[in-house]
Amino acid sequence: MMTLPHRVRVTDVGPRDGLQNESGIVPLEAKVAFVNRLARTGVAEVEASSFVSPRWVPQLGDAEELFRRIERPTGVVFSALVPNEKGFDRAMNLGDDRPDKIAIFTAASESFSQRNTNATIAGTIERFAPVVEGAKKAGLPVRVYISCVVACPYEGAIAPVKVREVIERLMQIGLDPDRDDFDLGETIGVAAPNDIETLYDELEDLIEPRQTTLHLHDTRGTALACAYVAMQLGVVRFDAACGGLGGCPYAPGAAGNLATEDLVYLCRRMHCETGVSLDRLLEAGRQIAGTLGRSLPGRVFGAETGAGRDSVSAATESTGSGSS
Repeated sequence: MMTLPHRVRVTDVGPRDGLQNESGIVPLEAKVAFVNRLARTGVAEVEASSFVSPRWVPQLGDAEELFRRIERPTGVVFSALVPNEKGFDRAMNLGDDRPDKIAIFTAASESFSQRNTNATIAGTIERFAPVVEGAKKAGLPVRVYISCVVACPYEGAIAPVKVREVIERLMQIGLDPDRDDFDLGETIGVAAPNDIETLYDELEDLIEPRQTTLHLHDTRGTALACAYVAMQLGVVRFDAACGGLGGCPYAPGAAGNLATEDLVYLCRRMHCETGVSLDRLLEAGRQIAGTLGRSLPGRVFGAETGAGRDSVSAATESTGSGSS
């Protein structure tokens, strides 16, 4: 068996990538409480919101107020998605309350880029090039999402060379793998472990696995298997969402992001450190599940909060099995 990394860095994207998919507006107070709870779990980073136009994503239209109100414990990075210069300006106008890192997005699929951003891949990069320049001047690192690194809902399978070409373009505008995050998004949750291997084989002499972040969706239940293989390949940074938030919450199975609890549980059982408390993650999940009025699709969340949990909770908690 290949060697696993000693430690994995976890970013919880639930407050942004998860809640933006909710059909109803989540109250600001609940979002602030959710972010604050996640920040106390030990995750390295929380992607707290997005400065996209409220017309397009009304669920996150309160980004400024959220960043003004959240707690900012030392050692936790708070990032936010920005779509363009206008969104970047909104974020920067917060002064001391601004995000610690900004996230931008493009894709490895032209069809997805057009549908998601109303621009070509080249157009998205041109659009956010001034944002990258502004972030550098402000001393902020950048997270760049590349969607559809394995498959696209409109084009089907995406050749790994397409991902390579996008990363090369991003490096040309000044994004640096040693400073910035190259976030590879398996957007629709179709990947099997061999797809992850093929992807990183293509990127081998361009960017190291440890310099990437892997963003997996669990639509078909393979996200955790893909994460395990990625760790064996040298990936040490992962996005995940508390309880598996994201995607379509009403689709059968776990259609959202890889659940943070599932990733943390796997790492813990494999003696790979995350620094994340499973107990506190479950607390955050219970809080947001209560706000949403439904359970969450994550497997560990369901196992720990489902039927029969109350009858064994005292025993499991007394043995310390619920914390990292």
